[in-house]
Amino acid sequence: MYRSLLRPSAVAFRAFTPRSTISVRSFSVYSPQFMKSAKDSHAYKYLHEKKPIEQRFTAEHEYVNLYDDESAFLGITPYAAQALGDVTYVELPELGTKVEAGDTIGSVESVKSASEIYSPVSGEVVGVNNLLESEPGLLNQDPSHEGWIAHIKLDDPAQITNNDELMDKDTYTKSLKED
Repeated sequence: MYRSLLRPSAVAFRAFTPRSTISVRSFSVYSPQFMKSAKDSHAYKYLHEKKPIEQRFTAEHEYVNLYDDESAFLGITPYAAQALGDVTYVELPELGTKVEAGDTIGSVESVKSASEIYSPVSGEVVGVNNLLESEPGLLNQDPSHEGWIAHIKLDDPAQITNNDELMDKDTYTKSLKED
């Protein structure tokens, strides 16, 4: 009995060697249909090809991105999206609507609460993100890029750059830490 225990086994032992690389798969939250339709939209060049020349924030946690053609994209900040929770409904402004700074242009409803969206600038609504009507959760996934709400042709671009009520990124970040 002892001899059989000390005898080398006929079964070959495989040495365990860990893999040198680990394969991790990532999945996109956007459907291919969405990405295809985004290339056809007027907003595609602003979101994927151009960079804003100025970005400002409001005390109500909205952002305004100014572009070189005197237009701006409006939306809610990631802080606001997180505070709202799961967004269930987005009311968008009508195309062609003239808005003044401080006007209500829509609303966002979530599981937790509802919030009005105010325009921090004056101008004409030339585009809205219709995708938010069918996929309101996009505001939770990417509020500051693909989750934009309205595209406004500004009456005067100086209302963004020379407005003391609108905060730059550093000032906005500091205001969040104070809250």
